[in-house]
Amino acid sequence: MAATTGPGPRATLERVPTAASDGTTVAPAAADRRDPRYQAYLLLRLAFTVAPIAFGLDKFFNVLVDWPTYLAPWIDDIAPGSAQDFMYVVGVTEILAGVIVALKPRYGAYVVAAWLAGIILNLLTASGFYDIALRDFGLMLGALTLARLASVYDPPLGLGRR
Repeated sequence: MAATTGPGPRATLERVPTAASDGTTVAPAAADRRDPRYQAYLLLRLAFTVAPIAFGLDKFFNVLVDWPTYLAPWIDDIAPGSAQDFMYVVGVTEILAGVIVALKPRYGAYVVAAWLAGIILNLLTASGFYDIALRDFGLMLGALTLARLASVYDPPLGLGRR
């Protein structure tokens, strides 16, 4: 005996309407976990939360790789301290970027994309890391995709509005 059931309950989040550029009000899309677009948003949000935090933590321990090796010589020359000291700053920055994505992906995704652009610049000026720069370019495109999806599913802060 096969029982048929209707669709499950729809998972939605309350959203505050936002103003469009022409002055009209546009309501952000409902969060439906069955919608492939929303699933893509959730996967990218998870990835760009976990990866920066994990890689940022590893800057302190160098378990995955010896991170100072990837620092371009010109950056090592102008940065105070050793290359490992600079990696501590990089690690804190990456951890903060991941936390911002977790809390507010609408803005955090742009922070991660800008950070990845800086990493790409570093890798392109440090000879021999072009393949990693290309990989990070793909990650940057993923972060920008998250930012676009977050503009649909994550309401703006609305500072100064009542």
